[in-house]
Amino acid sequence: MKPNAKDRIRLMRVAFLLLALWALPLSAEAGSAAASPPDRLPASLLANLRQGGYVIYVRHGEANLGEDRPGLRPEDCAAQRNLSAAGRGQARRFGYALREQGVPVATPVLASPLCRTRESAALAFGPARVRTEPALLGLARLGGPGGTATPAEREAALRALDALLEAPPPAGANRVIVAHSFPPGVGLGPLPEMGAVIVHPRGRGQGYDIVARVPLDAWASLPAR
Repeated sequence: MKPNAKDRIRLMRVAFLLLALWALPLSAEAGSAAASPPDRLPASLLANLRQGGYVIYVRHGEANLGEDRPGLRPEDCAAQRNLSAAGRGQARRFGYALREQGVPVATPVLASPLCRTRESAALAFGPARVRTEPALLGLARLGGPGGTATPAEREAALRALDALLEAPPPAGANRVIVAHSFPPGVGLGPLPEMGAVIVHPRGRGQGYDIVARVPLDAWASLPAR
């Protein structure tokens, strides 16, 4: 007996349901792969970092306390965004992870003059090892909260950053710069809290190579040296 119209509709609904159920594992797997961070720290790069010769540019920890007011003075922490408790913990984790991995860090560690960057560097490496670098202040104005840089100011800030990234660190160590994230398509691009960009400098005026982008958790997930 041929199925009537209602039976055919029921059969079609069942077929569509079975097809959808069959496709679920594939969709879940694809979503999981897309959500996983694309960048990890290769073991070969870690070995190279232990020999020194790189610049590690890192964004400050989570800062969600307060706001950056127009015309703020860098030393006036009450007029700017500051580290949260989570951000302080992130900074400590970053410094601890580099020590555990045996990555030598040159002194001084360079930090943008704002309170959140100086505190991140001090918590990670100790206050005595941190030097404020005024040239990094312009990066805070490129985008996001307080992003008020004119085209000329943006160009000057990025030129100052290039000079720092091109300069080789002392032999046997890596230079660490603690500063800010960037808008999409500008500078080193967006960075998560205490996320790092590892750069291989070619020398002053010669440029640099971006070697890897490393989120905070990637350092801690590696076995200690």
